[in-house]
Amino acid sequence: MDTETIKTISRQIHRQFPELAGEQPVVRTQASAKSAGNATYLLTFKGRAASSGPNLARTVRVVADERGKVLKVTTSR
Repeated sequence: MDTETIKTISRQIHRQFPELAGEQPVVRTQASAKSAGNATYLLTFKGRAASSGPNLARTVRVVADERGKVLKVTTSR
């Protein structure tokens, strides 16, 4: 996955999860039966959710194809 595609996906995630602003994802290739023939990638963002109580760890996992289309987003609470 090229750098510009990663930046585009990161902007989308940072808009949706502002507490992850500035965090860079760890990118891994993922084997998927759904997208036969197309490579999918797993981007993992880790950060801290600031709240009135204790800081909570936040992990957001994004599955995207090689063109940058986000297929799935999951997050920890």
